Parts: sequence; C-alpha cells; structure tokens
Amino acid sequence: MIKKEMIAMLLAGGQGSRLGVLTQKMAKPAISFGGKYRIIDFPLSNCINSGVDTVGVLTQYQPLRLNAHIGIGIPWDLDRNVGGVSLLAPYESVKGSDWYSGTANAIFQNMEFIDSYNPDYVLVLSGDHIYKMDYEVMLDYHKANKADVTIAVMPVPMEEASRFGIMVTDETDRIIDFEEKPAHPRSNLASMGIYIFSWPMLRETLIKLKNVPECDFGKHVIPDYKSNNRRMFAYEFTGYWKDVGTLSSYWEANMQLIDIIPEFNLYEEYWRIFTKSDIIPPQYIAESAHIERCIIGEGCEIYGNVYSSVIGAGVVIEEGAEVRDSIIMKGTVVKAGAKVLKSIVAEDAVIGENSVLGVGEYQESTFDKRVYNSDLVTVGEDTVIPAGVQIGKNTAILGKTVPEDYPEGRLQSGGAIVKAGEEK
Repeated sequence: MIKKEMIAMLLAGGQGSRLGVLTQKMAKPAISFGGKYRIIDFPLSNCINSGVDTVGVLTQYQPLRLNAHIGIGIPWDLDRNVGGVSLLAPYESVKGSDWYSGTANAIFQNMEFIDSYNPDYVLVLSGDHIYKMDYEVMLDYHKANKADVTIAVMPVPMEEASRFGIMVTDETDRIIDFEEKPAHPRSNLASMGIYIFSWPMLRETLIKLKNVPECDFGKHVIPDYKSNNRRMFAYEFTGYWKDVGTLSSYWEANMQLIDIIPEFNLYEEYWRIFTKSDIIPPQYIAESAHIERCIIGEGCEIYGNVYSSVIGAGVVIEEGAEVRDSIIMKGTVVKAGAKVLKSIVAEDAVIGENSVLGVGEYQESTFDKRVYNSDLVTVGEDTVIPAGVQIGKNTAILGKTVPEDYPEGRLQSGGAIVKAGEEK
C-alpha cells in the first residue's frame, strides 16, 4: 500500500450564493482573483509550497470551469504518478448515489480515496479563501501536542466574533469549548475552516456519524470530539487571511492588492502563487491611455483611462472609456465612452458605448438584500449592456440585455435585470 504522512482534502463544491450573479455559471473557487489567478490557486499553491503533494479536490456545484482549470495539476507540480491532484465528484455506488450534504459527509464519501494513501493525518481545507500558510508548521504543532485535531484560528474583533465558529482555549491552547456563531462570545479566536485530523480517529468518527443529516465538521464532528474529551488544539495564524464569500469582501480583497504596500503581496519570491496560464500576447497600452495604480493582465488592450482597478487578461478598454475602482475580468470589452465606476464585471461581458455604471445614490436591493447590500454594480458572465444606458448603485445585471430592458434608459439603484434562462 502507498503510504503518505499527510494528504489534503480541499472542499471546492460550494455554490457561493452570496456572490450573486458571479457564480451563476461556475463554483466560487473558480472565480477570477487579482487579474491572473482563480481563488482555488491559493490553497493549491499553499499545499505544494508546504510539501503536501497529494490533494483531493471535492467538487459538486458547476464544476466544469474548475475541472478545466485544475486539469492534471501541472501548474502546481501536482501531476504525479503517486499522489498529485485528484478531482472527486459525488458518484453512484452499490448503496445508491448521494450529493455531498455537508463538509464531513463529503469526506466520509471519499474514505476509500483517503485509505488508499494510508495517511497518518488528513488536512481539510476550504477552496474559497485568500491566504498564504505553511501547513507543515501546523502539522509540527499538531504532532508536538499529540492532538487528535488541530484547528487553525485567527483573532477577530470581539464585536465581529458572533459571525464565526469561536474556540475557547486554556493556557496551553487546548480547545475546551466550541461555539458556532455565539450571541455572547467568550473568545475572539475564530475558526478558519482549516483542520488537521489524525486520520484513524476521524475515520472512526465519520463512520459513527454517517447517518447524521448534512454532517458537518463545525456542527457535528467537533462537538463529538468535545463530548468524548479528544485532544483538540487551536493553532493561531497571524498572517493575511480573507474569506471572499461576499461581494464586498471579494471587491475589498482585490482592491487591497493595488495598495502601495499591499497587505497581501503577490510578488514575493519565496511563496509563489501558481496558476494555469493561457498562451496570450503581451498587453498593449496606447498613447491615448491613462493608467494609475492598477493591475493589468496579459493580452489587454488599453486605449482609455483606468484608475485603481484590477483588470484581467484579454480585456479591451476602448478610447474615451473610463474604469475606476473596479474589477474587470478576463475577455470583457468596455466600449468607447463608457464609464465603469465601483463595479465587478465578470468574464466576457460587453459594456456598451457611452453607458455609465455606478451612478446616483445607494438604494436597498429590491432583488436580494442578503447578497446585494453595497454600492457595487455586479455584472455577470457573458452579459451585454447596451449603449447609452445608466445603471445605479447596488445593482445586478445578467444576460444579453437590450435597450427595452431599461425604462427611460436607466436601471435604478437597488434594481436588477436577470434575463429569463440566465438565472439558476
């Protein structure tokens, strides 16, 4: 039997519904980030940089783009005969077929894959966070404490602690209590959703909990460990970590990349972020262009003005167009004279001539208040916005829209246009 000390299981099947129209056609871990990368590149790069060379990627929701991006793992040096990267979708067995119904259930359904490597430890990761972390250091900490599970935690402001799973620890960092989104938190150590489990005990626990509906690490496995007095330790992480699960946090994380001294640095030599790179020509900046404080991807053609923005590969910004405080993803065209202000524009969209995005005052969303609750204009993949229209703040547009979709040439703040057949 092949023997690996530790393998990683990367949970990448989530829909990411709080990213609204950005995740209509792809899973959240496949969304572009930083003009060049996709979100899943960060945990995958952390794995290979940490010496973890066996990674199971658990996919479920809209996996096509994610599968194509990962392929056989070449960019991350995970194309190996033994180990490497494996894409693990739900499958039909003798007992029937099941979707992954919870984080722990997803691991339970892939026990055979894990057993094939006979690991001592299993690293469980989420596929939708932006951070750099050496998992080898965390494993050393796990071993030193003879832990049954080690949970990566991060101090958060006390007033925000009720949004997270919170660990209460003693003076040795042993976890003595775990509270899921407590109303009155007793600690500010928030779970990052990164776990190292000693595999034999986790295996036993997953079998015991196999009939629990929507079996989840935070709701079921960790409470079971606590009730059985298992050795649970908190590993405090002090670096940059960002959950980009909302439109605001996704926009902020991208904007932080263009700070003079970025909090999260993509340019460090010693901890590279690897990605699948397309073979595309270099960028072209025309004489008419004016650019300030931006990330500009390969293959872009810039003829207009771009300020404080993250521009993906192959974007065209025509003469007289202005893009400000925005994220423009791969392959999008911003036509002449258009203005794009504080917007997130997904891949292969077309912004029509002289249209203006992000005008007027903020209004509460009439479409989905849970998702759309900021000044941002969110434009979905393959969307077409016609020439000359005005689009307010806190809006969402998806599909090939036409002038008739915009009464009096406007989409009011807080509104949405989601064309029939384009919604989920």
